[in-house]
Amino acid sequence: MRRIPDPPTEVAPIAASLRGRSEELGVRMARRIRAEVTYYGSEDSVPFAELSASCRRNAELVFGHLAGDPTSDMTPALETGRERARRGDPLADLLHAYRVGSEFLWSELAAEARDAEGVTTDTFVALAGWWVIEGLAAAASDAYREETSELVLQRERERSAMVEALFTGMLTDRTTLWEAAGVLGLPTGGPYVVVASEVPAPGREALPGIEARFRAEELRSAWRLLPDVQIGVVAVQHPGAEDAILRVLERSPASRVGVSPPYRALQDTPRALRLARVALAGVRGQRAGVARFDDSPAALLVASAPDEAGRIARTVFEAVLELPAVERDRLLETLECWYAAAGSAADAAELLYCHRNTVRYRLHRLEELTGRSLRDPRAVADLAVALHALPLLCLDGR
Repeated sequence: MRRIPDPPTEVAPIAASLRGRSEELGVRMARRIRAEVTYYGSEDSVPFAELSASCRRNAELVFGHLAGDPTSDMTPALETGRERARRGDPLADLLHAYRVGSEFLWSELAAEARDAEGVTTDTFVALAGWWVIEGLAAAASDAYREETSELVLQRERERSAMVEALFTGMLTDRTTLWEAAGVLGLPTGGPYVVVASEVPAPGREALPGIEARFRAEELRSAWRLLPDVQIGVVAVQHPGAEDAILRVLERSPASRVGVSPPYRALQDTPRALRLARVALAGVRGQRAGVARFDDSPAALLVASAPDEAGRIARTVFEAVLELPAVERDRLLETLECWYAAAGSAADAAELLYCHRNTVRYRLHRLEELTGRSLRDPRAVADLAVALHALPLLCLDGR
């Protein structure tokens, strides 16, 4: 804050007289503010006793400084600014109240100074106005902004800690979960989904501005940035919310994203995160894309034991994985389409835009390479689990 110059000595007796009337002036100033500033017009917003006490302290500060009191400082204005910030009072109304109060003090100073010897009214009012507006209002405004910034940081730290506790399973008690939902701005009951998106580099968000974009779709969410992924829990609270979530995510063209299936209880968030990570693994090797977790028994088995599932996938498809990337991917894509077509070679051929005999040839090739027959239900189950687990492996070109 800028240094306030010393007031002229001839002002001191006038200021000392007015300082002695600070109690009365504080009440009158409070009435003026209450009449002219809408926010301060309600007892619910700011009680009159509190407002008049603040006005009295500010009057004492102004007149004490002009009277040459070396103990006068900006503490009352700073305290007022911080307190209004903590309560969430609008800054514009706080500054409006200071302007109204300043005008009131100027008029009192001008009235007393009019007949004072050696003091010109214009000079005195200019000095008083500069001090009140640039001193008190600026001090209160600076304190308000500093306190607001600290409150924002404090809330963000608290939110970050709550999100981390939610994703790591540290919140289990119903009361604690209820409190966490309140801090994070989430509903206390589901359904929810977890989103996991691969970051472009450590410390950089994969989905910049995602919380605001979801908010625009009336979707509440809470997010956490980890070294490898950006993760979030999103409330699915209205019809069409899941589709809205996917639309928003798909508008992030440079991101790879996995989405968990919906779940009901916040304490299940860690499990949903694992499923979202499994879904994310399904788009690795692609430039971008959004994948939803396939909530099937095979997919659930893979998610529950990812390390073991990866080992199974490598064992089952060992010979296939040794093929050149183009041939390997063609065979695996054919198998995926065969499952999607419920075991129909003709329907799989339509999905692949090829002849049914081509599909049969590729499936037969897979049977030879894996040593498993697609006519054997147990072999079909083995291949399904291994196929779901394939995204957990890092394959060149896939």
